[in-house]
Formats: sequence, C-alpha cells, structure tokens
Amino acid sequence: MATLPIRKIEIDEDDLKELKNNPWSKSFKPIHIELDGKLYTATFGIRGGHTRNYNKKSFEVRLDGGKTLHWNAEFDDPSMIRNALSFTFFNTIGVPSPETTHISVEINGYPQGVYLEIEAVDQRFFKKRGIGYNSIIYAVNDSADFSLIDQNSNQKKNSLFEGYEIVKGETNTKYRLVRFIRNINTMTSKQLNVYTAKRLDINQYLLWLAGAVLTGNYDGFDQNYALYEHKNSRKYRIIPWDYEGTWGRNCYGRPCGSDLVRLQGYNQLTGKLFTFASCRQKYRAILLNLLRTAFTVERIDPIINRMYKEITPAIREDFTRKSSFDTYLDEPSFILDYVRERRGLIKEALKAWK
Repeated sequence: MATLPIRKIEIDEDDLKELKNNPWSKSFKPIHIELDGKLYTATFGIRGGHTRNYNKKSFEVRLDGGKTLHWNAEFDDPSMIRNALSFTFFNTIGVPSPETTHISVEINGYPQGVYLEIEAVDQRFFKKRGIGYNSIIYAVNDSADFSLIDQNSNQKKNSLFEGYEIVKGETNTKYRLVRFIRNINTMTSKQLNVYTAKRLDINQYLLWLAGAVLTGNYDGFDQNYALYEHKNSRKYRIIPWDYEGTWGRNCYGRPCGSDLVRLQGYNQLTGKLFTFASCRQKYRAILLNLLRTAFTVERIDPIINRMYKEITPAIREDFTRKSSFDTYLDEPSFILDYVRERRGLIKEALKAWK
C-alpha cells in the first residue's frame, strides 16, 4: 500500500503552545524538520484566514535556505483535493500554478493527519519555470479588485494599493501598480484599449479568468491571486492561489451550486476589458476550447482517481478530519456532477452573452 511522504517536526513545546494559543499571531518559531530523510532547520508559524480559528491549523514552514512550504489542513474540503485539482487544471491549460503534494505531518512525534503541501509563489517558483519577472505581488484581501472604491464602505479607497502585498519588487513597484489601477479606471475607451494591450498580458489574463470561472472560485477574482510583471514584456500576468472553495463547494465546504459564479467573473479590470469586442471574442474562444478539451468529465475524472488512489489509505486513518470518510468517498461523483452542470451552464451563458 502506498504511503504519503512524511514531514516530521521537532519544536519546543512552549513555542508550540504559544502558536496554538495565539492563532492570529504572525510570529514564527524555530524548528528542526525532516524532509525526505534529510534534517533541516527552519521557522514555523500558523497561516490562513478564517481557518486560523480551527482546531486543525494550517502552517507555513520557512527553511533556512530560503524555501517556503505552505501546509494546508484543507479542513473545510471533504475531498482534500480541491486545491490540488484546481492547480493541476490551471497548469494543464497553460497558467503556471503551484505544485502540490499530499503529505502526512508529525509534530514532536504525534501524527497530525493529512495535509496538502503547496509550493510558494516566490522567486523559486519563477526560477524553476524559467520565467523572468520584475515584481511579485500578492492579492491578500478583497480590496484587490482593481477598483477605486472600497467594496464595504462604498467610499474612495485610502490607497489604491489596498489589498496588495509586495513579495519581490523595486522601489517603484507599488507606484506602477497604483498607476495601472488608476489608469484603467480613468482613461477613455480608446486610451484604455492601447494601455491594457501595453501593460497587461490580455490573453494570459483571459485564460486565468476562464479557469477561475470554470472551477467556480467566487473568492478568486478580487483576492487569492498573485500578480507579476513579466520581465521581457513588462506586462502584468496573474497566477491563481487558494482554490479550496471550488468545484461546487464554497470556502467553508458547503455546497454552493454550480451557478454561483457568473460567466464574466467579478472585478473591475475584467469589466473594463469586456467593453472591447475583441476581448469578449477572445474569452469566448478560450472557454469554448476548454469545454472541448480540459474541462470535461473524461479529462478530470482520471486526475481525481489518481489523487484518490494516493491519499485514500491515509484519509481512512486520519481522525483529524471534519468530514466523515463516507462523505469523502462521495466527493468524486459530487465534483464530476459539478463539471457536468457547469459545462451546461457555461454553454447556455455563452449563447446569451453578447
């Protein structure tokens, strides 16, 4: 029987207690970690949004050599594969996305159950793929919607950089993004057409948008993505992040219907692009191609089967999960039903969309 890779951590018990008692703290504690039979020194902290309040925490590991690992408990996802399936789908369609590995975690000798190890979108991510960049920026909350107005207050934002966090960049990285957001909201149609073609990789953006729309990530349009400026073209490109709430369930694991996300997705930049017939035509062509190729039951079912074959023995023995094992076993058919329904909804929406 296949077993998952085991990640073993040794941490001072007082440090571990402090982390668990203060889940919203940004502090990291020193650890020793065993990866693939080798011992490393690192720091260790809790990560996530609302999941920080859960009994089973998600973690971030920062190895001394500079590598970062994200360990997601995927506590709300009965299948444990939605993030992994989504990133596999994006990579398949040509949108570079984090690699994932299901692992078993031990802390001070005590099993913590199954986790999903997610590759960080950082300098190593781009070096590994041979992609040059001038900046890397995370969209960390729903203010990253490319608009001038705060969604909650309906007032002008104090800063157009609200919702963003620079991971890597020069001194004017923030200024360039703020200028981009301001320009897309204030330029005339003719100016905007020229400007977006110069500063945004439109084809890549529309491909990402199609992936987010098909997988049904309601939270993926105004947060949960990374932006980077491509080195040679100096155009912005986009990378997906945090796709646990997809394939028919929301970020709390509740069924949400296959019609939750509209054809066009949600954010100001997309709305501006779709004022141009050329962008609408490109997007329509991308969606129709994906409906013929990658987003089909025939393509997705084998990926689910492969992942389930790898993790089912460990999930069966994992008593840290919120959902029952029976619910877990039902998830492949649940996801495939979503794919069937979503395909029909997108086809109908395309017919009605001018």
